[in-house]
Amino acid sequence: MATTLPITKRGAEKLKAELHNLKTVQRPWVINAISEARAQGDLSENAEYEVAKDRQGFIEGRIQEVEGKLSAAQIIDPTTFEPGTRVVFGSTVKLEDEATGESVTYQIVGEDEADIKLGLVNIGSPIARALIGKDEGDSAEVQAPGGIRRYEIVSVSYL
Repeated sequence: MATTLPITKRGAEKLKAELHNLKTVQRPWVINAISEARAQGDLSENAEYEVAKDRQGFIEGRIQEVEGKLSAAQIIDPTTFEPGTRVVFGSTVKLEDEATGESVTYQIVGEDEADIKLGLVNIGSPIARALIGKDEGDSAEVQAPGGIRRYEIVSVSYL
């Protein structure tokens, strides 16, 4: 991976924890499952062996993927930002829908940590792209599935 991937400090810690689990728990478990299946005899008709080998392939692939992401990661800690009003990666933004008056709060995060239910939106999402670079009090137009929505940026914080 030649490009850097922005990720919050919290997101990097989550990936590191996943990598630790894969290497110290999942990998040894699947190695043990393979040796137990091997001990049962004929491997050509051994479903447990095939399942364990498939699982091993998945685990090894995921280890490589997470290691690659961590090596390309640019870890950003929003708590170190100077107080300001501009929306940047890591910002927590309170928005008000200009049509309905409904308020929502989102933090702009990296791809791997996005979870809309927790208010974490991917930097590549339409709403994050519409907000980046704007200031408190500005309006942002977002292309949503139901059409264009306009939001006013009520506040910007760096939590």
